[in-house]
Amino acid sequence: MNRRRFLQYLALSPAAVYGCSAARRDYYRQPEFGDVTILHMTDCHAQLLPVYYREPAVNLGIGAGKNAPPHLSGEQFLRRFGIRPHSREAYALTHLDFDNAAHRYGKMGGFAHLATLIKTIRALRGPDKTLLLDGGDSWQGSATALWTRGQDMVDACNLLGVDAMTGHWEFTYGKERLFENLKRFKGVFLAQNAAQAEEAVFEFGTDNDELFKPYLIKQFGKIRIAVIGQAYPYTPIANPPRFVKGWRFGIEERRLQSLVGRIRAAERPDAIILLSHNGMGVDLKLASRVAGIDLILGGHTHDAVPEPIPVANPQGRTWVTNAGSHGKFLAVIDLQAGGGRLQAIRYRLLPVFAELLEPDPEMQSLIDSLRMPYLPVLRQPLAEANELLYRRDNFYGTFDGLILDALLAEYGADIALTPGFRWGTAVLPGRTIAMEDVMNHTAVTYPETYAATMTGAQLKNMLEDVADNLFNPDPYYRQGGDMVRTGGMRFDCDPAAEGGKRIGAMRLQGGKPIEAGKRYKVAGWAAVSAPVAGRPVFEIVGEHLKASVRHRPGRAMSV
Repeated sequence: MNRRRFLQYLALSPAAVYGCSAARRDYYRQPEFGDVTILHMTDCHAQLLPVYYREPAVNLGIGAGKNAPPHLSGEQFLRRFGIRPHSREAYALTHLDFDNAAHRYGKMGGFAHLATLIKTIRALRGPDKTLLLDGGDSWQGSATALWTRGQDMVDACNLLGVDAMTGHWEFTYGKERLFENLKRFKGVFLAQNAAQAEEAVFEFGTDNDELFKPYLIKQFGKIRIAVIGQAYPYTPIANPPRFVKGWRFGIEERRLQSLVGRIRAAERPDAIILLSHNGMGVDLKLASRVAGIDLILGGHTHDAVPEPIPVANPQGRTWVTNAGSHGKFLAVIDLQAGGGRLQAIRYRLLPVFAELLEPDPEMQSLIDSLRMPYLPVLRQPLAEANELLYRRDNFYGTFDGLILDALLAEYGADIALTPGFRWGTAVLPGRTIAMEDVMNHTAVTYPETYAATMTGAQLKNMLEDVADNLFNPDPYYRQGGDMVRTGGMRFDCDPAAEGGKRIGAMRLQGGKPIEAGKRYKVAGWAAVSAPVAGRPVFEIVGEHLKASVRHRPGRAMSV
């Protein structure tokens, strides 16, 4: 590193701002390496402010994924990656002793703090040697994103300097709004696997079914980097298909292999990167079957993996990564390349500790202005948490339990269901549950609730279908997410069993068996197959919390 860059780095580093300990001063510092630095963020779910986000205690893997990344958690995770217990990294990457660690190390992420870190790295490397990539799920997950229909996040990503992105939840604003946001977005939206349906291509009399640019070529001096976009392949299945009517999605393995071949022949890149929202399980399989990709930067499954996983394929090796979620991490990949090939990489998954990074003033000003009109609603106090409220785990989350209780009370239902979404921030015990916290778990464009009648047999079939999505031995049949959460009932699940035989005994809350032929009143929200007309779930949860406090004067809300 030359003296000029070293001084630039110190001018922007946390040490310069805080003048604090050597540990803080050196935390984000690394010697220079390689020719190009790729910065990768993914699945921030519209969290502009620093957050608490608890990683899963249960993250089961099936088949080849059993006891292997990304299906590791807790102490097993620490041992595999050589992370010291009770350290900052252990707090960032696991659920262990989360309450105490959260008080010790503070919140993580936040776009103003992320902006400082990105500016630090760009000053160190030189702005002409960095590329910032966003793996998607950036425009959804908060109240302000929902109410501005993604515009707040487009503006924040523009200021952050995102060069290219792909998508998933971005599509749930509908096609018209998506294109409005993309027109405002200063980067490039990439998706080689999203296309017009065949009937639309025929109707308009064109041979080109492309909806979005499939790839991007960036020149860094003598180094050429190709970035291919891979949007979420199951968008019309996992989300309401009406939002993308006339479009088709898929993994598109053969299409991708053909594209890689054409890029290699025509563009002569030194490295090819797949910016993916497949989920890490799908990416690991894809890497073994599609040759010519050097690096897959993955998203969707919210897996924070500190080391890239090498995967052998017919023509060599592909490195597969995943950079966590909710703005907690920035992946930094230094590439040494030339002569038409990737020669070496250095990968770092940097935790974004808010207390170690002074917020960038320009980004903080934008965030404040974006949030200002909504602060009275966002800050509305509802109740006090008397336990840790979190979402992420394979089978249950305490914040989901709160949502289920609200649905059961609203509809007088026997059973309640809530999707196994992986996005949603944590609330520490003793802290106020504000309306913003509720929105962080429910802010979707289809939040309407419903009550329906289902037989015990229909319930079992539904649970089997979701379990197959989560535990199918073939990663290509997994859509990501966690098991649907149930209120008013319990069930047994054997993830290793064959399809259709994973769900065992089902019982109502009091222990009475659920009968196959009996009908039960079931409440839920976020219906995918067809629109429903019930009140938005966030209204119901907010009212339920306030009512619970009124009915228990002097006591914290029990969740």
